[in-house]
Amino acid sequence: MIPAGFAGVEAQLWLWMVAMLRPGAAMLAAPIFGAPAVPVQLRLVIALALGIPALSAAPFALPANGLASIEGFMLIAGEVMAGLALGFAVQIGFSAAVVAGEVIGNAMGLGFAAMMDPASGQQNPVLGQFLSILATFLFLAVDGHLALASTIVESYRALPPGDAWMSADSIRGLVLFGGVLFSAGLSIALPVAFAIILVQIVMGMLARSAPQLNLFAVGFPAALLAGVILLAIAAPVMGEGIIAAIRMGLEQSRLLAAGN
Repeated sequence: MIPAGFAGVEAQLWLWMVAMLRPGAAMLAAPIFGAPAVPVQLRLVIALALGIPALSAAPFALPANGLASIEGFMLIAGEVMAGLALGFAVQIGFSAAVVAGEVIGNAMGLGFAAMMDPASGQQNPVLGQFLSILATFLFLAVDGHLALASTIVESYRALPPGDAWMSADSIRGLVLFGGVLFSAGLSIALPVAFAIILVQIVMGMLARSAPQLNLFAVGFPAALLAGVILLAIAAPVMGEGIIAAIRMGLEQSRLLAAGN
């Protein structure tokens, strides 16, 4: 027989599990929080800290047949989908820096140089890794992590548990927002990549006028040196572009949280 003081423990544990679903899914898809280097225990603690007050402020009751029922599975699926959408929208804006790094790296001739990215666990070009680290610092500097947490909590108003299925317009808006990943990445890389292409055009003209000139021996160091100098010069402008992409991701996440 269960003691009277522990009669509601099981129901409370189920509520805590439901409270952790949406924030946990958002943390899994969001930048920084979803990195393999972040311990799972830390994600669970953050998800629980965000989910409990948000769930208590929203009208919610466990399904009559429990979570091991059709209604329970639909509830879990809706919470996971909403959380993944909120985190993935922010990830799209954050990943524009990686796209910019790949564009610049290919223009400099460093497309073959790659290193392990601790944030994703995959091989990324060195410049993509550099801009990814810069984007991480800028994301924290503009309080992107706090904005994401606020968005997750506010999403319980428009998308309460049990009715968190996203509309077709919301899904379509998220898919169309994926184009920002490429447009913003090209905008960030444009000042440096375009100048490096001009350097390569000049080297090509020199190779035509002086065939004795070894283009591979001179062109690669010239493009590499120009790229390093241009990166130092254009760093403030690229930083502003990365911040703009991150804010667009946060804004798209807020639109999804509002049910739009």
